Amino acid sequence: MTNESHWVYTEKVKENFMNPKNILIDGDDYQDDGKGVVGNIKCGDEMMVVIRVDKKKGIIIDCRWKTYGCASAIASTSILSEMVKGMNIEKAYHISPKDVAKELGGLPEHKIHCSVLGDKALRAAIDDYYRRNGLDFKIKKEKAVLICQCMNITDHEIENAVLEGAKTYYELQERTKIGTVCGQCKDKSIELLNSFIKKQEENPS
Repeated sequence: MTNESHWVYTEKVKENFMNPKNILIDGDDYQDDGKGVVGNIKCGDEMMVVIRVDKKKGIIIDCRWKTYGCASAIASTSILSEMVKGMNIEKAYHISPKDVAKELGGLPEHKIHCSVLGDKALRAAIDDYYRRNGLDFKIKKEKAVLICQCMNITDHEIENAVLEGAKTYYELQERTKIGTVCGQCKDKSIELLNSFIKKQEENPS
């Protein structure tokens, strides 16, 4: 499998994996304006993103990160950190895994979930920035129900996965990594998965 023809990723993914941009090296000395940590080290995927912000302009001027994730997670967060530099912080808040995958030229279907950690950690970092600066009213507080405590997956994320095409529990795991640590949420996850599928079939867009 070392033959280059077997590489299933784009050249941009390969470049950002082999030469990742903006890795946080001097973590103890880095003066961040916001920090976000998501994921769970138990299953090998944990992400930390830190940002610096031009407070007058509301622009992200630097974005650094550290992860224990796979090649796709590394490449996704590398390109994400490049995407948000110079971007308005409110626009950066709404970057999605699809935006990241598109910037990379695509990811294999079973690796889409790897681009989820970066954007989650970025939003957590922005929320932290808002808290530090008395801007709590800007934090998006959705009435979501936590389903998977290990990976911090809510019912909203299960519904979004269904809207993006998940039809089986395996496909749900591919998109969210739900239930990949202790598995205690599996029954509830499947129940919600089926209910959202039914809802989508009854109310197609």
